[in-house]
Amino acid sequence: MLVPTIMLMACAAIAEQDGMVWVPGGTFTMGSDDVRAMASERPARQVTVDGFWIDQTEVTNAQFAKFVKSTGYVTTAERPIEWSELAAQLPPGTPKPPDEDLQPGSAVFTPPSQSIDLMNAGAWWTFTHGTDWRHPEGPESSIDGRDNYPVVHVSWDDAVAYAKWAGKQLPTEAQWEHAARFGHDGELLAWGTELMPDDRHMANIWQGEFPHSNTKADGHAGLSPVRSYPPNDLNAYDMIGNVWEWIEDGEQRGPTMYRLQKGGSFLCHGSYCTAYRPSARMSTTPDSSFSHVGFRCVSPTEPTPDTAPTAPK
Repeated sequence: MLVPTIMLMACAAIAEQDGMVWVPGGTFTMGSDDVRAMASERPARQVTVDGFWIDQTEVTNAQFAKFVKSTGYVTTAERPIEWSELAAQLPPGTPKPPDEDLQPGSAVFTPPSQSIDLMNAGAWWTFTHGTDWRHPEGPESSIDGRDNYPVVHVSWDDAVAYAKWAGKQLPTEAQWEHAARFGHDGELLAWGTELMPDDRHMANIWQGEFPHSNTKADGHAGLSPVRSYPPNDLNAYDMIGNVWEWIEDGEQRGPTMYRLQKGGSFLCHGSYCTAYRPSARMSTTPDSSFSHVGFRCVSPTEPTPDTAPTAPK
């Protein structure tokens, strides 16, 4: 049975605690049959989820720093690449690269200077040694003054480690999509049908010509601090745009399990991926890290008496 959206919205509005918001359970339309939907998003179908808590924002640099300080954790991007693990993801017989090419690093967005073939994503990504969550644009960069920015260059393995430390989990795809499109079931976007209702920027995505010219019309060319754009109907921020978010689910491709990401990022543009839609998804290996990928967590515990949702009067 579908719970009326207006009641769910009223219930959710008062259910907040410890930086999380309560997502009432219910049945929603997952996926999309829209012409812009990729094959992996189809078909649109009815899915039911139980209620859960979700982080109000993407995990920030400050939050991740507390985790690292408490545990001494070293992220995937800070460790040398294990050739045996990499070789398992490559065609048989691929020669081992020089040892210097297996040193720690991560993938950094490096915009070309002119229009290029959009079929070649490698043209705007560069694996850069010395890049990690503390050095997001390369070894000479830092996160000083960026406590409130989403942590990036974290792999799925890193996100799982943080979630376990925090006593939480990564969301399933159904949980994430239910939370992202809450109050707008079946609509193209998380906030309705128009990309910019009343000429208002609703998410941190690309403006201009992708990937070489960003007009920064929304105020940011790259990452933005969390809470820079309007929250959704649950009062959760940046469910769309800013950074792709790791989720629990994966899909098997040959011998390798690829982990899913949802929500799009500051690189999403209508001419390329239109991935600022709740149903959009992509997947990469669990040891991958990028300058446009982060995460948020969920918890299945029920609301406490002080925050328990109540029906509207």
